[in-house]
Amino acid sequence: MNNLEFIVDIVIIALLIPTIIYAYNLNKSLNMLRQNQKSMAQLISALNEATFKAENSIPKLKSVTEHSSEGLKEVVDNAKELKNDLLFINERADSLADRLENVISSSRNIENRSAKNIENVADSDDRASAELELLKALRAIK
Repeated sequence: MNNLEFIVDIVIIALLIPTIIYAYNLNKSLNMLRQNQKSMAQLISALNEATFKAENSIPKLKSVTEHSSEGLKEVVDNAKELKNDLLFINERADSLADRLENVISSSRNIENRSAKNIENVADSDDRASAELELLKALRAIK
């Protein structure tokens, strides 16, 4: 029986060696998990704090957004009014430019007619003076 006890002891020892190695690795993994658990807890608390701050900032952000949108709406409304005014002024300026162009055109036509009339008058004056001289010359010959 001594041999049987000896064989059983060797089998037990052979089974205990992998068990000890497994227990050592398991202990190592548990220690790492405990260390990571502390950093994980810190990470979770930081995340909770950030979430809390974000939740508290949402109403402030909504208020600022509403205030900004009201100001922006006023600016847009003023811009629309200015746009309409500028369109009106532009239309009036186009109309006045057309009228001015017509007046200038008319005055050029009148100027051209006056110049022609002056030339005709000058020509008729030249003719009249030439006719007078001719008459004088004819009278002198008689």
